[in-house]
Formats: sequence, structure tokens, C-alpha cells
Amino acid sequence: MPTLIGTSGWQYRDWRGRFYPEHLAQRRWLEHYAEYFATVELNNAFYRLPESSTFAGWRARTPSDFVVAVKASRYLTHVKRLRDPEEPVARLLDRARGLGPRLGPVLLQLPPSLRIDLPLLDRCLSCFPADVRVAVEPRHTSWWTDSFAQTLAARSAALCWADRRGRPVTPLWRTADWGYLRMHEGTATPRPRYGARALQSWGNAWPTAGPTRPTSSCTSTTTRAGRRSRTRSRSPARCGVPVGPRPGCRPRR
Repeated sequence: MPTLIGTSGWQYRDWRGRFYPEHLAQRRWLEHYAEYFATVELNNAFYRLPESSTFAGWRARTPSDFVVAVKASRYLTHVKRLRDPEEPVARLLDRARGLGPRLGPVLLQLPPSLRIDLPLLDRCLSCFPADVRVAVEPRHTSWWTDSFAQTLAARSAALCWADRRGRPVTPLWRTADWGYLRMHEGTATPRPRYGARALQSWGNAWPTAGPTRPTSSCTSTTTRAGRRSRTRSRSPARCGVPVGPRPGCRPRR
């Protein structure tokens, strides 16, 4: 199955004139984005969960083969810290179902301070129906155990691979027959761009690492990098992502 490449969000003002045509109305940016990329990660759902009608609107504006990954609400992962997951997961899925067949993986990015708690994680994963793929991105090293990998595998959940400054910050374990890779920050100029060598390295590792080959995969490239207290976005081309119209798509001008 193909590898899908996209970015974390699509509404960045400094992409105008670099990726989006100068005179293209912002309300048409998603359509233009979907002509170049096959997937996007909805990072804004982490901060405020959109209404079902908003998800349905995104479905109507994208091609039938477009895949939308949804970053789970911080209420579930950072406020509740996975406790009592039934209501937050049900609310997330009730709204995200507005995407219909566009709905891709749900990303659970755990807070850096959350140490390993397998019963807590397993209870959360059990709230997701079998037809919803879940990727888990822990950020505390206590999670890197065989028992954690087994818990993910038992639920067919994927360990989210993550890269920072050209190096993996997670084990490269295959726990499902699909995968999810997040690229947070490269080292090429201008920062935080990923250079050709780094992208090629991941391109070589992605299909072969781990015990099994994936039957499907979703790669999301994060294009935001922190500068002190301010977050700045970068256009896909400046992040080292090669951009060109997808087959069968005509660019908007």
C-alpha cells in the first residue's frame, strides 16, 4: 500500500506566495492543498475539537482518496491524562465521523511528563472501535518496554515514530500493519527544513524497519518549529517536502 505524505495543518499565512498562489482566497486553500498532498494531520483538533459539521465540510472539499488524521483533544491526553476516556473518545469520534471515509488515524500524543501506565493506555485504546486506527506517541522514555509494544499490538495500534533534528526520538517498532511517522524538526538550512539526505534516510527505513512490512502507512510531516515563546510555520518546500500536483489534479491559480 502507498505511503501518504502530508503536513500538520494547512492554514499558515506565510505559505501564501510560496505554496498557495498569491491571489487564491484562503477559503480555497484546503482544495489547493489536497491537489498536492494525499493527507493532512488536523492539529487544531488538539486545542479545540471542531463540530461535526466542520468535519463534514472538510470531507466535501477534498478528493475521495484524501486521508485526514486527527490529533486527539488535549482534554483527553493532557487534562485527563487518559483517565476516564470513554466520554472524550466518544465525543471525538461522534464529531470526526463527519469525515466519513476520509477519516484516517487518530493520534494520541501523550504529555512528556506522563510515565508508563499500561492499564490506563489499554482502557483508552479499548474505547476505539476496530475500524478506527490509533497511533500513540509517548514522550517519556519509561514507555519503551516490550510490554508497551505488546499492548499496542494487542489493540492493533501503531507506535508513532517521531524524528527531531534528523534522529529518531522513539524506538522504530512495528506494532501494527500500518505506520505513522511525525517529523518535528530538521537541521537543513533554512531551519527547520529537512534536507534530501534526511528524507532519503527515512524513505529507506520506512518500508523495512521492524518485524513486518506495513499493509498501509501514513506519514505526517510537522511544519511548525518553536522560536522562544513563539511558534512559526514553514512552507512545505522550505521544509524539504517535494511538492507537485498529485496525479489527476490541476493546480489552482
